[in-house]
Amino acid sequence: MSDASVICSNLSFSWPDDTPVFADLSFTVGGGRTGLVAPNGSGKSTLLKLIAGELRPATGSVSVSGTLGYLPQSLPLTGDLTVAEVLGVAEVIRALDAVESGDVSEEHFTTIGDDWDIEERTRAQLDRLGLGHLALDRSLNTLSGGQVVSLGLAAQLLKRPDVLLLDEPTNNLDLDARHTLYEVLTDWTGCLLLVSHDRALLDRMDRIAELGPRELRGYGGNFTEYEAAVRAEQEAAERNVRNAEQELKREKREMQQARERAERRASNAARNLKSAGLPRIFAGNMKRGAQEAAGRAGQMHAARVSEAKARLDEAGRALRDEQRITLDLPDTSLPAGRTVFLGERLQVRHGERPLFAGEGVDLSIRGPERIALTGPNGAGKTTLLRLVNGDLERDGGQVARADGRIAYLSQRLDLLDLDRTVAENFAAFAPDRAEAERMNLLARFLFRGFRAHLPVGVLSGGERLRATLACVLCAEPAPQLLLLDEPTNNLDLVSVGQLESALGSYQGAFVVVSHDERFLTRIGVDRWLRLADGELTETGAPEV
Repeated sequence: MSDASVICSNLSFSWPDDTPVFADLSFTVGGGRTGLVAPNGSGKSTLLKLIAGELRPATGSVSVSGTLGYLPQSLPLTGDLTVAEVLGVAEVIRALDAVESGDVSEEHFTTIGDDWDIEERTRAQLDRLGLGHLALDRSLNTLSGGQVVSLGLAAQLLKRPDVLLLDEPTNNLDLDARHTLYEVLTDWTGCLLLVSHDRALLDRMDRIAELGPRELRGYGGNFTEYEAAVRAEQEAAERNVRNAEQELKREKREMQQARERAERRASNAARNLKSAGLPRIFAGNMKRGAQEAAGRAGQMHAARVSEAKARLDEAGRALRDEQRITLDLPDTSLPAGRTVFLGERLQVRHGERPLFAGEGVDLSIRGPERIALTGPNGAGKTTLLRLVNGDLERDGGQVARADGRIAYLSQRLDLLDLDRTVAENFAAFAPDRAEAERMNLLARFLFRGFRAHLPVGVLSGGERLRATLACVLCAEPAPQLLLLDEPTNNLDLVSVGQLESALGSYQGAFVVVSHDERFLTRIGVDRWLRLADGELTETGAPEV
């Protein structure tokens, strides 16, 4: 395994408004593949920028052993660049062309250095990432988002880095491109630190690092093994909390019983002293002695209660805040076999060019089917969803829709009014529900207290998805067909789990466009469709 490493010592960083991100964070990442996980907003991308030198820590230091490659989540590229310029090989190739044409100026040899095989290495790297068809002089603005991401990765790999930082590298990649990336990283022998919400990719890591504000906690093994370890920790923490709660109750009960015994003894002693006719000074000494003994016993029990409370607090801190959505959505139920959508020979044209092959595509949706719609980027998956929903006019074919509401969640999550609160948006979707019922339902979607009264525009991506799901799934009438377009894009792993919980409670039919095979498997997809080269075909479930 490589000697390349990343060492961070006592790292602290805050935003300009003094909001802390890290405090006194120290860790080492050595050779092998490390997946970095944490909820959105925890500072994963910020940490990579600090390691890459794009940000400076307030205190502490970062040391990188070896050549560094860094692929950020958003590539700072303009559409005017060529493929060769993005790859950083344009000047070397121009120098090579000049030398081959007979120009033996020293500056060309300086530019070339040891890179006489740069074209061969470049073509090999592009082939490896499924980009072998790209001409080096092709403009960036003619490429898809997924191709740009793959091209950015190729540029980093051409540097032959010892340390590679990747921030959400599968964003915008279709299934084929994702599997190509998986294969490339399987062969990686240097130090890889990768931020991702792609569980299939995280399952190819050697270890998982969980980022917190003061520590980076490492777990040996891939993401599945990390989840098992976290579950075991959570179960142990829950047992410790239960034990600590029982201990606290026992100490409180014993303290109360000791207090009652002391009071009875004091009362009995007072009566005995009075009947015994002892001198007043002697009786007073005996009474003070009894009070002091009772006081010492009370202090002892109070200390035990305090210690039990401290143990309960400590056990509680070990618990993770795993908020899950639990729902019951009977209004979304759909009779088995009922046809909710039937489209025959559907066609859409872009100018004179038809999107679908031949006479068009056929699609039937019968309840309560759970359909995954897959295929390469640009194949027309979003267009097909919009045809099903009815907000896009078809240029050919026939459509029949059953009575009942169809709900469409686009990639942009633009269904809600950003200026209105979550509660106000919900009231607009379900005006006949009582306010108390609406607030109870919102609480089930984890919008409790003041969070239900936040404007939608200030919510995170995961929160906005939950708010949209609440409004859609609990609307009146409830939807019997749900269309979701890349719902897991930009969601952290906790939010993806919450989405899975919500869809697990949904009883109608749905069609989901997604490149996340693990997510599709977990939500119980029972029918797989692939749209490619203008044709819609039925496929089996992929091996995950």
